[in-house]
Amino acid sequence: MYTYQYKELALALYEALIPDPFYVELLRGGYGDEDDKQEILMRYMDYSMTEGEKYGRLTIAGDIPYGAAIWSRPLDQATENKKNLLKKEFIKTCMGEPALKAYSTIVSFMTEQLDPTLQNAWYLSIAGIKPDHQGKGLGTSLLATTLNETDKNSIPTCLETFTPRNIRFYERIGYQITKEVAEPLTGCPYWIMVREPLG
Repeated sequence: MYTYQYKELALALYEALIPDPFYVELLRGGYGDEDDKQEILMRYMDYSMTEGEKYGRLTIAGDIPYGAAIWSRPLDQATENKKNLLKKEFIKTCMGEPALKAYSTIVSFMTEQLDPTLQNAWYLSIAGIKPDHQGKGLGTSLLATTLNETDKNSIPTCLETFTPRNIRFYERIGYQITKEVAEPLTGCPYWIMVREPLG
């Protein structure tokens, strides 16, 4: 039995990100009905939030759990390896071999596309706001604290998005598209965006 740390937030991220081709591909291996798929992806979101707390940064939108952002920070190689191993063990145990294969294939490909000069950048791995609370400024405030910190310390940040409508939002807060890539497994394009520190 899986024990949630952030069940309401996991549901918010599930609702926000379920159309994303990355998550669609993770669930392609056959998991029963939609309730089963929701449970599996909520566990993934919950695990990712606890991972973010331990190895990077987790920020939450507002006093009520409307959404969250998970940041990865540069780690020494041993810690990075441990983090990746634990994530893959979680996916194999809680989501199954097909999800692990899809995850490993996509992440390996996407990692190869990143500019090596971004190795010291903070990486926005997951960000989402419940659909019925989007467009109210919560996304901007969700990212502001971390971006203020990276600006202060002259650290770039980067992200990838499969969702075209997200591009304008990220551009408004200082990100620029540096590359458009066709991801082979999903068959979908995604965009790498970088934000140089401001100020």
